Amino acid sequence: MTLLRVRGLDVYKGFLEPARQAALIDALRPVLKAAPLFSPKVPGGGQMSVRMTSAGQFGWYSDASGYRYAEQHPSGRNWPEIPEAILEIWRQLTGQERAPECCLLNYYGEGARMGLHQDKDEADFSYPVVSISLGDDALFRIGNLSRGGKTESVWLNSGDAVVMGGDARLTYHGVDRIRFKSSRLLPKGGRINLTLRVVA
Repeated sequence: MTLLRVRGLDVYKGFLEPARQAALIDALRPVLKAAPLFSPKVPGGGQMSVRMTSAGQFGWYSDASGYRYAEQHPSGRNWPEIPEAILEIWRQLTGQERAPECCLLNYYGEGARMGLHQDKDEADFSYPVVSISLGDDALFRIGNLSRGGKTESVWLNSGDAVVMGGDARLTYHGVDRIRFKSSRLLPKGGRINLTLRVVA
């Protein structure tokens, strides 16, 4: 494993070995069965190119009326619990006793991307955000604490993890593109990104 410091973010290259990556995919199967992926709308009427779902007490949600956390999947069912294997990663990387209340799962298929944004719908920014990459390579763009200015990019590979905390907690970030089918972890290709957050 190699730790990179990029604009205040800690990027752990090779944090999860292949066997642990595969075990995480197995742990996510019941989550995806209980809370299937959906394509969120955004304010203004557009639609995100990623599909998503969540686990935990809260799930992140977006529709024409805005961005927010919701206590139920669009189907009306409660979100499933966050698998223990994912909570263990949170504890390893943060040392926090308090567990995250949301594990947002974003699936990037061919051509999917995520524009520069801040994670700012949480109540307390003193807790970090932890991101885990599984599957295809992604070009991760890191900006500033305000919109605009120069950015820096780094390729995230399957098994990499990113911690956004401290002064960098509200850094703008996004995913410009993925290398579709660059990984064999997901049989049909694509990338899963898990984002762990303390919400309330």
